[in-house]
Amino acid sequence: MKIIDISWALSDVSVEYKDKKTIEFEKVKKYEKDDVRGTRIRLASHSGTHIDAPAHFLKSGKSIDQVKLDSCVGECIVLDMTHVGERITCEDLEKQEIKKDDIVLLKTTNSALSSTGTFNHGFVFLDASGARYLADMKIKAVGIDYLGIERGQQGHPTHTLLFENNVTIIEGLRLKTVNPGAYFFCCLPINIIGPEAAPARAVLIEG
Repeated sequence: MKIIDISWALSDVSVEYKDKKTIEFEKVKKYEKDDVRGTRIRLASHSGTHIDAPAHFLKSGKSIDQVKLDSCVGECIVLDMTHVGERITCEDLEKQEIKKDDIVLLKTTNSALSSTGTFNHGFVFLDASGARYLADMKIKAVGIDYLGIERGQQGHPTHTLLFENNVTIIEGLRLKTVNPGAYFFCCLPINIIGPEAAPARAVLIEG
């Protein structure tokens, strides 16, 4: 069995969505002074690899603690979308072998972008037609390799279409070294009550 970590490593120099400065590591205990180390960590709910819950955009949507964990664990397919220049459309996805209850991970040129430094506003995203196709295929979840699955389109149609059809959204994956194909996927959000999203650790399992 081989475990492949596809999580966005967090540090005080990690890229954050639209360069919002929310990540902070404060050393509250130092070994030289206290004979022990302790760190206070400050994060946004959308820092690094994270799972969006329907409450992010739907008025009566479920919060992250209400998202079923089985939507974030199971058989998945990593799709090679590195040929896509700007947006992933229905036409791009129709050419792929996607089945009901799949977890679909979109590998794009985003994975070649640095996970540290400044935010890239020109990242590849999933457009509304692609979201509609995935919803119609009744997949369990979709993940993408940057900090957003859309670029803030008016009305947020990608998020809304997926949430209204019970498709879990995972953002902030790192897929540069991952070959397209079938894997077992596990990505569990931090167990917190109420928010619209939560940081998570994502892995692929081979074998």
